[in-house]
Amino acid sequence: MLSPSLEDYLEELYRFSLSNDIVRVTDISRKLNVSLPSVSKALRKLKAGQYINYQRYGIIDLTDKGRKTGNFLVERNKILQEFLTLICADCDIAAEAEAMEHYLSKETIKSIQLLVTFMQEHTECYQIFLEHVANREQRQDE
Repeated sequence: MLSPSLEDYLEELYRFSLSNDIVRVTDISRKLNVSLPSVSKALRKLKAGQYINYQRYGIIDLTDKGRKTGNFLVERNKILQEFLTLICADCDIAAEAEAMEHYLSKETIKSIQLLVTFMQEHTECYQIFLEHVANREQRQDE
């Protein structure tokens, strides 16, 4: 099981790999605002876990395991951002999703996805929820 920190590294590696043929240590360092030695240490751990292929000063390449896990991490973040938006959370959505994602089980993420999908497919229910939120906010302002 990956630590929250290693999940962040793998998630960013996966994101980079979607739009770039080459991913380098400096790309990850800049994106996560961490030192080059910190990235190198994380990469060694990801390599040991067989998530990436990497040689010092070389190109980083995701393994099938790394791509599968990276995709899950990106999707998990997306689901949580959709959920927070759906429930009208008054917060920094991206930061809140980032804070939540490492501590929820896969089963909880699946349940949140079911709720998000349900509300997207049953807009009449979602409209009732939005009216409830608006009425509650209005009562609090009075």
